[in-house]
Amino acid sequence: MKNLLLLLPLLFLLTLLSCTPSPRPVEAPQVPAWTQDAIWYQIFVERFRNGDTLNDPTPNDMLGGYPAYIPPSWKITPWGHDWYAPEPWHDDCKVEGFYARIQMRRFGGDLQGVLDKVDYIQALGVNAVYFNPLNDSPSMHKYDARNYTHIDRNFGPDPYADEILMDSETPWDPNTWQWTQADKLFLKVIDAFHQRGIRVILDYSWNHTGPPFWAMQDIRENGAASPFADWYHIKKYDDPATPEDEFDYEGWAGYKGMPVFNKTITPPEDKEMPFEGNLTSESLKQHIFDVSRRWLDPNGDGNPSDGIDGFRLDVAGEIPMGFWREYRQVVRAVNPEAYLLGEIWWLDWPDSLLDPKPFLEGDQFDAVMNYRWYKLARGLFAHAEPALKPSQFAHEIEAINHGIRPEYLGAMMNMSASHDTERLSTSLYNKTRYKFQAKPGDNPDYKIEKPDARTLAEQKLFLLHQFTYLGAPQIWNGDEVGMWGADDPDCRKPMVWDDLSYEVERAHFVAGKERPADTVRVDHQLLAYYKSLSAFRKDHPVLARGKLQFLLADDENNTLAYRRSAPEEELVVVFNISEKPVSVTIPTEKGVAYKGVFGGKEPGRKFEHGALQLEVGPMQGVVLKRMQ
Repeated sequence: MKNLLLLLPLLFLLTLLSCTPSPRPVEAPQVPAWTQDAIWYQIFVERFRNGDTLNDPTPNDMLGGYPAYIPPSWKITPWGHDWYAPEPWHDDCKVEGFYARIQMRRFGGDLQGVLDKVDYIQALGVNAVYFNPLNDSPSMHKYDARNYTHIDRNFGPDPYADEILMDSETPWDPNTWQWTQADKLFLKVIDAFHQRGIRVILDYSWNHTGPPFWAMQDIRENGAASPFADWYHIKKYDDPATPEDEFDYEGWAGYKGMPVFNKTITPPEDKEMPFEGNLTSESLKQHIFDVSRRWLDPNGDGNPSDGIDGFRLDVAGEIPMGFWREYRQVVRAVNPEAYLLGEIWWLDWPDSLLDPKPFLEGDQFDAVMNYRWYKLARGLFAHAEPALKPSQFAHEIEAINHGIRPEYLGAMMNMSASHDTERLSTSLYNKTRYKFQAKPGDNPDYKIEKPDARTLAEQKLFLLHQFTYLGAPQIWNGDEVGMWGADDPDCRKPMVWDDLSYEVERAHFVAGKERPADTVRVDHQLLAYYKSLSAFRKDHPVLARGKLQFLLADDENNTLAYRRSAPEEELVVVFNISEKPVSVTIPTEKGVAYKGVFGGKEPGRKFEHGALQLEVGPMQGVVLKRMQ
């Protein structure tokens, strides 16, 4: 790193220009066809599976992360630890507060753990995997990169050797980049998934890094003379003539642990997303492009089959759209089938969600994470605030879909839960506003225990809707086995596996407050239900590519029905969201027969009078197929 700090700006620019050809234009960008057939599984590696205890993080690996202090007695947390119970090292921890201390926890999840469970993931029925950031980082979440180029040292088999190799490179010069042991293991992971017909996308934040990022360290050392000084929004450089450290910069959401890149907004007075403009630094953009090309086509032979299949792009709404237009050209020049998924979320938290339409015009993203759909579905199936009646739900769904072309709607990642939200079961169990006071640190009355049977019934109804609705369903690792947990970071408990032991959850976040004692184990019945939904969606392509038409929205009986139709197939999906059996009547063509194919009994008869009539049990969903 010392050699890096002495590099001259001119040398940097010459090398940059010699290694980064201009992107060639890509004609008529389209949504990759495979994305509409996707069933997504999201993996947070640090909490998924510890497959190799020899690479477990050490305090040295955590330097530069939050919080800056690591207690002398710190150790890896046992995988089955009672979540709200303190570890022994809390006793000599100078950092106050559970949520500050919990950022120090490491459980040792790694890529070997993913490899060990590839067959499990395949058996779940998914055909696409979304990895949270894998870039080298001191944190457990990896959104505060210290190096974009390489996989995190603790995710591979030899962290110490990888650290030495990374320090030997010139980070901004692709000609010096090598493959660490962690990098090579990730390439094996990609290959293992591809052999099973499973696509892989990788999460990156091109909005910010961590303070230990090599360019940020160079700026701290060299001030305005650094060739990377225009990368970040630097408010003030350090004055070496004073004992104080005056160095100051913009942090994401005001948080100094994630220094933000410089952006040129046009017009400059525009303060509301989405923004026109671009990232300010050309050299920063070229570095981002070089890193992206590296993972899209690792061996650089022009055949991207050995690389990842796209990117999930963090806080995408905060980056000007001019950059995304450029980025799409670069990515598609390497792999025309690469998927670009934007995290388009809040316009004004916690009330307003950002409209994704400006990003879905063919020049930026193929889809967004569909938080707008989730908020509505939660309001219908869980009666969570703001609770929706069937007619309101149908109206709101049609409103948010209006103006978005069908291929983009079909490629949406329909989020059920994630690393950033409450787990699905807990979100349905607590009827409060979405993503607002959704953990016991913000709301002492928030229910943290295992959700009840009523919630499980709501979850199954929700899932049936998710797997039969427009767009690609997504599973947050652990939801399929019945895990529960409040908002970030409580949603990031270690994955539950049959072959591991877990403490009974007894501790409460609120000191002295009682809670039920919950046994932690795999819910095999729920797991089987997820598998059945995946298989059903694959067996019926109309669910991925067919049109959607609402047929019934009965507020009095709390029932909803819609049709998914294509020339080759038609399905009717019916929900009874009430706690009593309901007789449902749906208009149909005269003389057409329908047969039950998922849930409930099979009517198996013709409805001569142009009305499909069936009994639907309480909290039950039924899918019927039109018979030819």
